[in-house]
Amino acid sequence: MNDAKRSTIIASLSIASVLLMIAIYFVPIWWVALTAPNYPEAAFPDGVRINFHMNGVFNGCSLVVKDEIEEKEALDCVHEMDTINHYVGMYPIAAGGPIERGFSPFLITLLIIMVIGFAISNPKKRRLFLIVAFSGNAVWMTMTIYMPGGIKYENEGYLYALMNQLDQDANDKTLGEDVKLADTSKALKQLKASLAGKEYHEDTSDNQADKSAEKAAPMAEKTRLIRELKNTYENDLSNGRVSEPWKGNAYQLMAWHYGKVLGRYFNNQDEIRPMVKNLRVATNVVYFGLIGAMLLLIVVGTRPKNNIIYWLMILVPMALPVFFVIDYSAWLWWYGHTLNSMGAFAVKPFMPTVFGEGKVAQFATFSYPSIGFGLMMLNSILLAAIALMRRKESL
Repeated sequence: MNDAKRSTIIASLSIASVLLMIAIYFVPIWWVALTAPNYPEAAFPDGVRINFHMNGVFNGCSLVVKDEIEEKEALDCVHEMDTINHYVGMYPIAAGGPIERGFSPFLITLLIIMVIGFAISNPKKRRLFLIVAFSGNAVWMTMTIYMPGGIKYENEGYLYALMNQLDQDANDKTLGEDVKLADTSKALKQLKASLAGKEYHEDTSDNQADKSAEKAAPMAEKTRLIRELKNTYENDLSNGRVSEPWKGNAYQLMAWHYGKVLGRYFNNQDEIRPMVKNLRVATNVVYFGLIGAMLLLIVVGTRPKNNIIYWLMILVPMALPVFFVIDYSAWLWWYGHTLNSMGAFAVKPFMPTVFGEGKVAQFATFSYPSIGFGLMMLNSILLAAIALMRRKESL
């Protein structure tokens, strides 16, 4: 095989790998389900099921349409599983992987850049590409994590999962806080008119204009989610649960959200505060670690001669399924070995089922890979083929 043909094949496989990694980000990677006698198969054909994505945990239950069932929407099985688990002292599902989920768009972008960089054989062109691409990823990450209002650069799915995991309905499009503010404003106007000895008349022209404007320019879904998260945060601020004014960056949001979900069932702040503090430290460590990794790849991975750093650009993305299973298993261990004493039932620490079927009390548990993990494996095969072809070039 001549060099031109080999380069064409490597380029084609690299493009296919990039497309696969983009797809992996948007599809479920793993699923977990619980079944029990009190969740009949007729109403719960898949049990109480949740889907793990790279950017969050989402409902895996579907709406069952039957004459004897009057449900208008599918049960939110993320909430249902949290309710089941908390009886034995387990923290909510949202307590797991906060760093991984928050940094997921930058991590997957990093892997994509590494694959493309490995495919570029010319060291000078590779260096130029890595400088531009990594700079863009670093700026995006910095703005999202630390800049005021930076969460607007997060993806909609991540924000949806955050909102839903606060035990609130992320699909509820009513703006409760706006209604409360409007009612408060109206009450103040009525009181002011009464003190002045005048009769209060509501000005409906402005209301009609506002409603018309709202219909003409409906709020974008991401904007709505950010607004609801901000309202929830500022409600905690007014109640003294947090002391820092709203900044709207991911650094603040991740720590606040983590503390809030940890305290949903077991509000022991003496335990929660150190965990939130550790999360803040971990956020900074991961941020600077990723910046350092990108600088290392630019400086060392672009040298003319092959070196271990250069090969890491293909080996690390290739090992993505392994990294996922290790991370997933570690968090399952954490859930089973970090049981809060405030749970209704005392159980010994245990390791939840990573793969296959298990049993906890009267619940049967199921844990299996989903389509995203299959795409990860396929991607690893493509990357292995690229690595072998590149290896033959250097022999």
